[in-house]
Amino acid sequence: MIFAASARPPAWIASRPSPGCQTTPPAATIAPMADLSAMDSAAPENPFSPGSVVLVTLGNPREKLWGSLLALAPEGLSLCGIELSSFDDLIAAIKDGSPFSPGVLFFPMHRVERIELDRSEGELPSLAQRFTARTGIAAANFLSPRDSAAEERP
Repeated sequence: MIFAASARPPAWIASRPSPGCQTTPPAATIAPMADLSAMDSAAPENPFSPGSVVLVTLGNPREKLWGSLLALAPEGLSLCGIELSSFDDLIAAIKDGSPFSPGVLFFPMHRVERIELDRSEGELPSLAQRFTARTGIAAANFLSPRDSAAEERP
């Protein structure tokens, strides 16, 4: 049924109360603002800080690395470490007494797919724990970059 602008609606429509309609608007209330400075101080520390032992997955070409994080920036990732596929070979070389030092590497951020902290999972030890148990060398010490000029001095 269409009503003309000047016509009044039929009495049966005008006499019905509209369900859900209120005649007076509800009172507005304003809640107090939270203290944002307290929220900033409670923010957790970045777990990917320099010196953290991490597993890095790169794309194009696909590579996996294990090492100590040197820097994480919008430009890329700096790492002192090795390819994950050579982990067991590294341990064997260290046990044989072969000199070895991890590489200091930089990867542009467009290649970085994933960064994961090297942590134990239940009964499964982390790679750093496995490295220390098998070589007797702390992984954090081994994965720290060395100054080659300082090592050559008497």
